[in-house]
Amino acid sequence: MPARTLLYDIETAPNIAFVWGKYDQNVLEYQQEWYILCFAYRWLDEDETHVITQFDFKKSFREDPSDDFRVVEKLYALFEEADIIVAHNGNSFDQKKSAARFLYHGFDPPTPYRQIDTCREARKHFNFNSNKLGDLGVMLGLGTKAETGGFRTWLACMNGDKAAWQQMSEYNVQDVELLLEVYLRLRPWIVGHPNITMYDSNMDC
Repeated sequence: MPARTLLYDIETAPNIAFVWGKYDQNVLEYQQEWYILCFAYRWLDEDETHVITQFDFKKSFREDPSDDFRVVEKLYALFEEADIIVAHNGNSFDQKKSAARFLYHGFDPPTPYRQIDTCREARKHFNFNSNKLGDLGVMLGLGTKAETGGFRTWLACMNGDKAAWQQMSEYNVQDVELLLEVYLRLRPWIVGHPNITMYDSNMDC
């Protein structure tokens, strides 16, 4: 069976905390810790990028907008299916944030997979002025990230604004579509990239 390669990107809610000032603050107390708002994903061998948001689960969202169980459950199922997982800055952010929510909700570790972090690979092999996804997209002539509308979009999503969720979804999807293009451009340079033929039972490959 061919390798299943998953490209994904998560968006999280901010921490809400009490502080005395604005810059370089120590948190006095958390009112609400971060959680996953949504994620977009695409299988390498498919043509469509999908997005899963908390707003898709209207009943649970109305009951508790910070309850990300349904979104995390969907993400976990994708991890279970994947052989290779690609994310930008995934080693430091997406993978660890995802794992934190898997653990929080009582999931076991997903079936083992290989992780590819396109940010790490760009930093390892090249010397660009910036290794951010949007900047790499522009530098390589692949496109750029969508507009977010700023932090107000995150707040509006948390408050159930339909238009904000639409904008967040479009932003999330564009991140994954740009990730795909950056990954394909970097892939020939990635030393130690998993040999995808090893996942195929065809011994002639």
